[in-house]
Amino acid sequence: MKDRLIQAATEAQANAYAPYSGFKVGAALQDTEGRIFVGANVENAAFGVTNCAERVALGAAVAAGARKFDRLVVVSDATPPSAPCGACRQVLSEMAADLVVEAVGPSGSRRWMLADLMPDPFGAEDLAP
Repeated sequence: MKDRLIQAATEAQANAYAPYSGFKVGAALQDTEGRIFVGANVENAAFGVTNCAERVALGAAVAAGARKFDRLVVVSDATPPSAPCGACRQVLSEMAADLVVEAVGPSGSRRWMLADLMPDPFGAEDLAP
């Protein structure tokens, strides 16, 4: 039986809106209570406002009241499976310092701790009042 998060991310990937790159990504984020929140990338002709699957999943989680997370699965067709982008790493680091990140693709999977992918994030405490 397939891992619940991998299954959820795979299903979300099928719903991605990627008419420009063709690079469809699905993400499943699990909070510390075991709830799963999904996201898919949503591209836009104004590329800067494109939303990554990881941030879409985080937005859904925050909208549902979740604030602490322990695992993220990202599914794409990349070989090797690709880790979250820098923007996603920064956004995730604010609420999930101990997050386990798993990237899954056709050639297998890779796993990291978010702290290894984003070793020196900044947060609210680093911003001047």
